[in-house]
Amino acid sequence: MPTYALLLAPSANRVYADAAPRIGRAELTVFAGSGVLDGALTDIDAEEIGGVPYLTFAADPTERDLALLANLSAAYALFERVDGGLLRPVALRPLRRFDDDLITIPKYAGKTNEQFTRLLMNVTVLAAGRRLDRPLTVLDPLCGRGTTINQALMYGYDSIGIELDGKDVDAYAAFLKTWLRRKRLKHQASVTPVRRDRRLVARRFEAVIEGERKVVVLAGDTLNAREFLKAGCADVVVTDTPYGVAHGSRAGGGLARSPLDLLAAAAPVWAQLLRPGGALGMSWNTHVASRADAAKTLAAAGLEVVEGPGYDGLAHRVDQAIERDVLVARRP
Repeated sequence: MPTYALLLAPSANRVYADAAPRIGRAELTVFAGSGVLDGALTDIDAEEIGGVPYLTFAADPTERDLALLANLSAAYALFERVDGGLLRPVALRPLRRFDDDLITIPKYAGKTNEQFTRLLMNVTVLAAGRRLDRPLTVLDPLCGRGTTINQALMYGYDSIGIELDGKDVDAYAAFLKTWLRRKRLKHQASVTPVRRDRRLVARRFEAVIEGERKVVVLAGDTLNAREFLKAGCADVVVTDTPYGVAHGSRAGGGLARSPLDLLAAAAPVWAQLLRPGGALGMSWNTHVASRADAAKTLAAAGLEVVEGPGYDGLAHRVDQAIERDVLVARRP
């Protein structure tokens, strides 16, 4: 069986770059076990070639397989190993419906690493039994200023975001409308109030791009999402949860919740927003909640936590106060 070497993409974040070979190996393992590839993919390892880190594996990939593997979060270039170790380039054509400055331009404090956002989306979509190159709807119920939403757009997905801070929603709407005008992409955008029983429950920003892709971002409380979103509206839920700062519902007098308290209150709501067979992927800081506690909370919401090769190897250090891990769970 032919063997391949995947050159890892550089990262501006030094700590993340140090963990990239191990995390990338886990992500590739998820791809291999997902059932979406036509051929087998084995012997996955991290290896230095000429002093540079690579992921190596054995496979006999079809063109379809290569198109999927091109979307690995750490993929930079792929080579087939020939003639005793020489590297022959293999073209990678990742999903890229729009220019990548859609993701790289926004800069702000607390922005999630773009490579990690793609990894989180990849493993969640694969856990749902979906191919990355098929239409679906992504929900980020704690979307901030839209890194996950923009990654969904890059893949050509429809997306829904919920954010408690209205200023973040306004900032995202302003960025996206400016970016669409600058790229001369045909679109329609609007902001409308959402009311239930004459109460204002959210403010809705919606953009329809080239008559196909739809982006909806709601300024509202994720705990009250069923007041402004229908059950089963999303194929996958992908979110980067708070790392330990106050975050939660402002209803009932400004209640502040720890990340685990927030997850316990929100997970049953998020589970309702998932279609049957859909998957939820979340990252969190293990210094404030253990993996066992987070998994127990998702299970209590009726979700089935995905365990096994790859899914248990995604933990990594972000900084001195944050050790980030990933949990993925399916709705039966």
